[in-house]
Amino acid sequence: MRPTSSRESVPTMTPAASLVFTTLLSHGPLTRAEVARRTSLSAAAVTKAVRPLMELGYLVEGVDEDAPPAVGRPANLVWVDGGRALFIGLKVTGDEIIAVLADLCCRIRMSRHVHLTGREPEVVLPAITALVQELLTEAVGFGVRVRGLGIAISGDVDRAEGVVRYSPFLEWRDVPLAELTAAATGLPVTVDNDVRALTVAEHWFGAGVGLSHFALVTVGAGIGCGLVVHGRVVSGAHGVAGEIGHLSLDPLGPPCHCGNRGCVEAIAADPAIVRAVRAATGKQVTDTAEALDLAHREDPGARAVYARAGEAIGRAIGSLVNLLGPERVIISGEGLAAYDLFAEGIRDAFAASAFGTAARCDVVIRPLPFEEWARGAAATAIQSFMGSDTYEEQSMTLHSRGP
Repeated sequence: MRPTSSRESVPTMTPAASLVFTTLLSHGPLTRAEVARRTSLSAAAVTKAVRPLMELGYLVEGVDEDAPPAVGRPANLVWVDGGRALFIGLKVTGDEIIAVLADLCCRIRMSRHVHLTGREPEVVLPAITALVQELLTEAVGFGVRVRGLGIAISGDVDRAEGVVRYSPFLEWRDVPLAELTAAATGLPVTVDNDVRALTVAEHWFGAGVGLSHFALVTVGAGIGCGLVVHGRVVSGAHGVAGEIGHLSLDPLGPPCHCGNRGCVEAIAADPAIVRAVRAATGKQVTDTAEALDLAHREDPGARAVYARAGEAIGRAIGSLVNLLGPERVIISGEGLAAYDLFAEGIRDAFAASAFGTAARCDVVIRPLPFEEWARGAAATAIQSFMGSDTYEEQSMTLHSRGP
């Protein structure tokens, strides 16, 4: 391993520096004056925050050569040097691992998919290690170090401890994933719930940029929800904030794996839809593709199942909007393949359940490939590296809603 030079030092981040960095990451290049306006920091505080990051090469300042001619001296712009560091992001499902190598601006430089032969930790962990080693080898060609590894996984994940408390699709309980993976790879590791990780990426780079309050609802194998409140991704005191998938809508409804009945997930997640279509049609439907095909061929039983799923999702979003009042709800996930079947149910149930002006919430559809989930994992690694996760835990007031 080559020695670490001063140019390769890890920055010591203050809350102000973290705020400036994430603002430039989402909105840059910006002038220092614009950074101050967006962050509500003084000009002196911005200069103090920017200086060490520029000395270490994470931020760059220069004149915008493409700007139109203007009277007087052109203002310098500051931006994040994406090529200054690399990060690995992994999305672990019950069947495969999706991996990306991303730069400091979270742009995907390469991606990999690896099929899993089993779901036990003793099968998944060696697969993770081998995949990380492959990407570390590929990263050599970029000439900069991989500074962190982010892992996104479904279920109850304690990010602070790096422990997967419970992952229903992997059937894991209390797996110290960060500790085990760090020991195997030699990298700093951040482990987070997959929907929260995707929410980080949407907050920084996607449909949530510039918003202080929004929610990301994912439909597919499960029903997930990530929340941004006062400009930060929140997980709650016990790490399970936003679990609308386990909002019980019908106490007499179908049983859910969580132990309750009538949960949104027990009605609208892919496995629940397959079971319901099988029961409604009497046909041996084995997967979502077959269920979708039946519904698209106008089978009334199958279409009724999707209509009920849409209603459940719409009611859950209505409850979410009533409680938190977000500016936008983003709907994503692999389940959007059936959106044409449950869109009307979502709209009608949301309109019926949203109270008063909450119904003005902007609901947008945003299909995203699994590489974006892995990119979200890389974003959590960038958060940890730049100290932004610590900052977001402490602050709820400094983020601006600049356009």
